[in-house]
Amino acid sequence: MANITIYTKSTCPFCVKAKSLLDSKNVTYTEYDIGKQPELRDDMISKANGKTTVPQIFIGEKHIGGCDDLHALDGKGSLDALLA
Repeated sequence: MANITIYTKSTCPFCVKAKSLLDSKNVTYTEYDIGKQPELRDDMISKANGKTTVPQIFIGEKHIGGCDDLHALDGKGSLDALLA
């Protein structure tokens, strides 16, 4: 099972949607709420090649992107292989 990390904010509807998709796949993930832990924001931006929006999703060391990127992978049938 891949190590999944997602950077979020509690007020972000796209974060909720991304986590819902991951939950539907029955995978566990580590969530960092940068609203509650703002000191992690710079770490997220660095890992996400300068992206500042949430969510930012990583599967293993691979930067997936945001909610739309995650759903696009799922739509193409590529997400399950990354999660395995």
